Amino acid sequence: MKGNLYLILLLLFISNCNFAQQKTKNIILISIDGYRWQEVFHGADSAIIFNNKYHVQDSAAFISKYWAPTEKERREKLMPFFWKTVAQKGQLYGNRDLGNKVNVRNKYWFSYPGRSETLCGYYDPAVNSNEYPDNPNENVMEFINKQPGYQQQVVTFASWDALSRILNRNRNGMLVNIPGENVTGKLTAAQELANEIQNFLPEYFGKGVRFDVHTYAMTKAYIQASHPKVIHIDFSDPDDFAHAGQYDSYLDAGHYLDAMIGNLWEMLQKDPFYKDQTTIMVYPDHGRGLGPQWTDHGSNVPHANETWLAIIGPGLPSNGEMKAESQVYQDQFAQTAAKLLGFHFTANHPVGAPVGTIVK
Repeated sequence: MKGNLYLILLLLFISNCNFAQQKTKNIILISIDGYRWQEVFHGADSAIIFNNKYHVQDSAAFISKYWAPTEKERREKLMPFFWKTVAQKGQLYGNRDLGNKVNVRNKYWFSYPGRSETLCGYYDPAVNSNEYPDNPNENVMEFINKQPGYQQQVVTFASWDALSRILNRNRNGMLVNIPGENVTGKLTAAQELANEIQNFLPEYFGKGVRFDVHTYAMTKAYIQASHPKVIHIDFSDPDDFAHAGQYDSYLDAGHYLDAMIGNLWEMLQKDPFYKDQTTIMVYPDHGRGLGPQWTDHGSNVPHANETWLAIIGPGLPSNGEMKAESQVYQDQFAQTAAKLLGFHFTANHPVGAPVGTIVK
């Protein structure tokens, strides 16, 4: 009897995983540069938020905005969409307090290698610099772009200009919009405005970086106008504010990105092209240190290889916060995305296996 029950449960689990693949026709991959799992699962960090060294805003108002007596309250204050929607309808991986671990596999623990590993499903030791030239490793975006029904339906909007090299648009010709570049062609009024505003924003973090809110505006306007099937959005504000030592702005960045993703999800559910056919995956490219090292990352910073994953979409088991002890690596995300669309990602390099609790 126990054996039959186990078999039935196993078949139901496999059926759920396959159903998620069949239902997902569109996918949105969202990278949040250097955003720690600690904030996702704990909310504001008491070791940092009460240190005025890391504030540029009014301390009392800032603490009131994000602090609460319990972890549950703090994380819901910081990321309400994650905890009131994704945690109810999707899955959240990476709470290491529960033994649920997500890590980058690469040994460098910074941006270009982390993004390359995630998008290519492969850790290449030669990719070892943020100044690395065009990536020789094929990525899941260009693979999907070659599949029937997906040609010219795959786009990227990024807050950091290195994405043009990480995705090697010179090789594959995909739309990879980076800071300083306008969307061209026959444009809607919203797209024209988004292009125009880009010229009036300060280069707060230097050339080659733009604020995430503008990347979001350009992406949303493009989605509304063109309805692409695969969208990759690369946000960078949290990492930039963390390096600047501004914990208040870092938390604001996480809070508003949560709101932007929630706004995007609501828009998708009102659009027949996307409604009940679209999966969103959200993750960082690396972690950060603890205590005074929260501003930094890299192989010399303990814990900077620790990351997380959030996913919500049709047919996905609504497990919420994943509490089972397990180990997931970011080189598994690319194949997971491909499998959700019904494809098996192959490239000019080995590709990590999909996350088994999402797809088989």
